[in-house]
Amino acid sequence: MKLNNENKVTILLVDDSPDSIALLSSLLKNLYRVKVAITGEKALEVATAKDVPDLILLDIMMPGLDGYETCRLFKSNPRTAEIPIIFLTAKTGDADEEKGLALGAEDYIVKPPNPAILRARIKTHLKLKEVRDFLKDKNEYLEAEITRRTQEIKVIQDMTMIAMGSLAETRDNETGNHLRCTQTYIRILAERLRCQPRFKELLTEDLIDRLCKSAPLHDIGKIGIPDFVLKKPGNLTNDEFNLMKTHTTIGRDAILSAEKYLDSSASSSFLALARDIAWSHHEKWDGSGYPQGLCGEMIPLAGRLMAIVDVYDALMSERVYKRAFTHEETVVLIKQGSGTAFDPDIVHAFLEISDEFMKIAEFFKDDERSQL
Repeated sequence: MKLNNENKVTILLVDDSPDSIALLSSLLKNLYRVKVAITGEKALEVATAKDVPDLILLDIMMPGLDGYETCRLFKSNPRTAEIPIIFLTAKTGDADEEKGLALGAEDYIVKPPNPAILRARIKTHLKLKEVRDFLKDKNEYLEAEITRRTQEIKVIQDMTMIAMGSLAETRDNETGNHLRCTQTYIRILAERLRCQPRFKELLTEDLIDRLCKSAPLHDIGKIGIPDFVLKKPGNLTNDEFNLMKTHTTIGRDAILSAEKYLDSSASSSFLALARDIAWSHHEKWDGSGYPQGLCGEMIPLAGRLMAIVDVYDALMSERVYKRAFTHEETVVLIKQGSGTAFDPDIVHAFLEISDEFMKIAEFFKDDERSQL
């Protein structure tokens, strides 16, 4: 609608009286483009066509659909609900006016109308509609902009996690595919686990997405481990192993430091799982793990999932101090760890989809070869 060029504004006149149509048309035709409908049914047809009117003048007493029912149908249709409606009728009772306004009409004018007042009220309601349309367009733009920027922030968060995780893996002589593998493993394992009643409500789609995004930070604490320990080709001494264990608390503390710069809601949704994973993925179901010796369900679920994912990927990978295990050997070792190293329910879920783990491992191994 363009009020600076009112000839472009369309008014739909709905009235079954030829005299009223002639009078109102003569009053408005020099200011607006006027369309006419002599029944409620025809008015609905005209108003829902390609050229939607900007305002409707609606009589009440008409054959077939009366004005009240026509108004109700206009307001219940999303395509016409925002069109201002002015009842223009011979019905003068207060109850009639109250009923019309209750149905959503913007105004109520008694016939015969004062021409100046009629034109003034039409102009007022068209201006109000213009303001509403402007605010609606502005709100839609702002909502789209918020969505775009929110998505941009999520991408930055994801890339930051991957970049930080890659930094830790680079120090450990591992490839970027290790991060991609663990992300894929933890997703399919969590999705399978949610089939168990015990985990169905806990493992929501949102939580699984955050688990996947957080997985790259599981070994971020290795940045703080000296090279003579981290890259040692042989077995570690007790002191060296104790030093290696600190990568869990170093990782947790690093993420905690980052969380201080976020508000509580952002912290809980973005970094809390990463902190749990970094800190607890070396805990064991029987309490023999580190850094705190937690057992059973005292270990965060994120850490219990990551424990199996990390062990699978580590065993399947060649290191300077060991050969790569076969998929079958790896599955046997994880199965043997059920109830001791790992949550038995998670091991059960893993065994059900272990073939998928093997396919993922082979895919990323082939991808790694193609990059050489």
